[in-house]
Order: sequence, then C-alpha cells, then structure tokens
Amino acid sequence: MFTVSDMIQVQIRMPEKTVDEIDKWVESGKFKSRSDAIKTIVAFFEEREKTMKFLKMLAKRSDESKNNPGILIPFEEV
Repeated sequence: MFTVSDMIQVQIRMPEKTVDEIDKWVESGKFKSRSDAIKTIVAFFEEREKTMKFLKMLAKRSDESKNNPGILIPFEEV
C-alpha cells in the first residue's frame, strides 16, 4: 500500500461527460472520491495489461508445445 508521501499530485483534463459519469459513481457510493475512482480505473488497466501479457505468453508456449511435442520447454518468468 502507498503512503501519502508516496503520492504525486497530477492534473488531468477529461471530457465533461466522463467527469459527470465519475461524479455519478461517487454519488452512488461506488467510490469515495474522483481521485479514488481514477486510481481504481488505472489499477484495472494495469491489471488488464498484465493479463494480456500473460495470455500472449501462454499462446506462445502453446504453439511451441504443438510444434515440439515431447520436448520440455523451460518456463520463463512472467
């Protein structure tokens, strides 16, 4: 977990429609604040990127196994 001293303040520009949607999420209790919503969305994107990288590695390993039956291919760190 991050402490306040680990945080850097940034300013962003977003379409009004997007900000309105974020405000609705905050008002409905899905998030504590705009900042919380944006941090959560970024975390979801980061996790999605890791998942996509992992899936690509699995597809590559699957292809390698199909092309080299019976040969053990060392597992790379993800």
